[in-house]
Amino acid sequence: MTCEEVLKIVFPFLDGTDLAACMAVCKQWRHVARDDYIWKCVCAKRWPSVCKRPSPPTATYYKLYRTFYKRQHQRTLLPPRLSFDNLEFFFDIWNEDKLIFSEVVPGPILRNGFKIPPTEYKMTLPVEPKFDLPWSQTVSVSVLVGRNDSNKVARIVNVSPFDYIDRSASRALAFDYLDFSPYYPFISGIRAWISLLFKEHGNEGIMDVFGIEMDFCDAANSEVEVLWLLDMLDWK
Repeated sequence: MTCEEVLKIVFPFLDGTDLAACMAVCKQWRHVARDDYIWKCVCAKRWPSVCKRPSPPTATYYKLYRTFYKRQHQRTLLPPRLSFDNLEFFFDIWNEDKLIFSEVVPGPILRNGFKIPPTEYKMTLPVEPKFDLPWSQTVSVSVLVGRNDSNKVARIVNVSPFDYIDRSASRALAFDYLDFSPYYPFISGIRAWISLLFKEHGNEGIMDVFGIEMDFCDAANSEVEVLWLLDMLDWK
């Protein structure tokens, strides 16, 4: 068996990145690796349906892979137009009809509360003074965000109840779907999550709330992504 025959057997088992690296080894490897049948095998691992046609949707399967490989590595976001220095957040929390927490939080303070768990980007706000809540009562939250540079306001959460309590994680959760500007008609279904962080008072059925956490884990896992998401809201 010749060297070229061996390469034609091995190359179809490689992924696109490794196959592209093989093309840089020598002229013979590049010649073999440019065989479009090999690139069809690579594309079949990612997009099996496109290989059911008698011919590729682009000129060659090599071109198909190269096109989408480049797009995948060009997703770096431009610097956001918003800055936390220009934002302020309005938090209001009710226990039934009684207002129990109301605070205007400057953007830099909320930004300083960023923390990065393994897969999510969260903003944490300490609650001072702390407050107590009975397990049995309905608690709801509203969050607005304002822009100092344009005197506009957008809604993040519109009076949503904390209807899920995760006692193992010591948090109560509420969410609402974000309202986006009409300039972004194809963006929808992204939620803002608000969590009350608490400690339990033994068996008394009381939550001792010491912090508030906000995240947009459906779509934003970095500070830049959070700012772009806020920029796309329906500002009034």
